[in-house]
Formats: sequence, C-alpha cells, structure tokens
Amino acid sequence: MGIQKSIFRYCTDSDYRFLFNIKRGLYHDMPDEEYLRKRFHAARGYYMDFDNPKTFSEKLQWLKLHDHNPLYTKLVDKAEVKGIVADAIGRNYIIPTLDVWDSAAEVDFDRLPAQFVLKCTHDSHGLVICKDKSRLNIKETRKKLESALKSNYYYTFREWPYKDVKPRVLAEQYMSDDGKAPADYKIHCFNGKAKLVLLCADRFTAGSFTEDFYDCAWNHLDLKRPKVPNSAKVQEKPEQLAEMMHLAEKLAGDIPFVRVDFYIIEGKVFFGEMTFFPASGFTPFVPEEWDMTLGNWLALPAT
Repeated sequence: MGIQKSIFRYCTDSDYRFLFNIKRGLYHDMPDEEYLRKRFHAARGYYMDFDNPKTFSEKLQWLKLHDHNPLYTKLVDKAEVKGIVADAIGRNYIIPTLDVWDSAAEVDFDRLPAQFVLKCTHDSHGLVICKDKSRLNIKETRKKLESALKSNYYYTFREWPYKDVKPRVLAEQYMSDDGKAPADYKIHCFNGKAKLVLLCADRFTAGSFTEDFYDCAWNHLDLKRPKVPNSAKVQEKPEQLAEMMHLAEKLAGDIPFVRVDFYIIEGKVFFGEMTFFPASGFTPFVPEEWDMTLGNWLALPAT
C-alpha cells in the first residue's frame, strides 16, 4: 500500500487506525473491555456483546476479562510450566531444558551443543531452531531475541496470563522426528474434555505449512482457518492419540478452555505448551458456523 493510500485509510478507516496505533503502543492504558471491543470489531467486523457472548471467539474475549486464575501465568511461562506438567503427568513427557537466561546478552553459545532450540518464555516470536551451531549467526540471533523479549501479549491482545510473565530466554534440547520437525498435535479441551484436535505439519518448511482439524475419533473435519491450507491427504490416526487426549484432560482439569499441545517424536509423546486463547480469538473459522459450534461446547463460569 502506497504512503498516500495509507494516510487516506488512516484518516477514514477507524479499524485500520486502531490497529496501526496498536503497533505504536498508544493504547496500553485503555481499559481491557474497551480495548477488546475495538480490537474484536477491527478483526471480525462486528461488536461483540460481553454480557451475552455466544461464539467461541466471543467467549475467549470474555475469559480474558473474567477468568484470572493466577496459575495461568505459570502455565503460559514456557520455563515454569515444565515443572507443573512434570508433577502432573511425569517428567518423561518434558523436553529437556539446557539453560535459562534473563537477557539475550547472557546467552552462552559456547556452552550450548551443536544443535539446540532457543525460545522466549513469554511469546512465540523469538523461536530460533539451530541445527548447526557453526553456521549460526549469533549477532542476528541475539537481535531477534532482544526484540522478542520486549513484547507483551497482554498489551497487544489483552491476554491476561501473559501480563506478569518474566521475559527470559529458554534453551531446549533439539528434537526431531526422523530428521524432520515433529508434527504438532493441539488438543482443544472444553471444560476439561478433549473435543477437537488441530494437526499442524511442516511448520518450518516454507510454503508447506498445513493445518487440519479432526474430531477425537480422528474424523477429518470441514473446518479450517483462513490463509492456512489443509494437507493434501488425510493423515493416519496416530497410535498415541488416546494417550495425548488423556494427558490433555488431566492437565486441563477444571479450566474452562485450554489447548494442550504435544509432539510425537520417534513414537514418544512430548509436551509442547498450553494456550488459553488460540489466535487470541480474533481469527475466524471457515466455514463461519464452526465458531458457534465451538462456542456451544464452552460453558463459561459464573461470575
């Protein structure tokens, strides 16, 4: 978009202006409900009713405002959550941690093995997958981490659990499935029950990333998110599906909604992360009717 068109749109399109100003950090002090109402309209084209949310997307916004369990802050911290999950389901499901640092400058590359993964404890944009340390651009890696450490999902999306997560750099053991990045099985739990699985494959291969939704009997669903294609073929049901569903429900407990992610690596299940607001509840579903279907699965707690 040319500069003149951008200026014209900024002056005439309130949704575009709001999203543009978010990047400039202008709304940090805006009350959460007002912010979410404006952001939801900018993303979805209508104002949601916070007093009577119906769709899944609307109910996620409601949970941002009303479900402030202090435990959630630890569950979204990629370092802190490991101990909680290990206590709940066993340390054998945890990807080994190599080290944790408070800043990008402190990362000790000399102590890291030839292959490793770096990520920030509070976001997903600082991910660095190193398959060969001798070829890693350390300067650019630190720069990427430094930028990611400055972000806070609370101010951008009003995802309350992230507000007080301490930004740190986490180094993990590099894990591959037969030399490839493992597929990601995202188990969606509604009021403690696993009801939906999102399979993400080839995430780090340019132009190959796919997403497929399945029900818990592994029937492929006519459901997708915009811009991400389905796989060219239906994937075989993993032998570990029942195990992952059981583990997800054990971790979900009585949480109204949480997505629990797992990897299958060389036939073994590993915990990935826990997510309370997939796509922050701003990305639509295709077809649109699924937003209401998933909303019907989610019973909100009394306030």
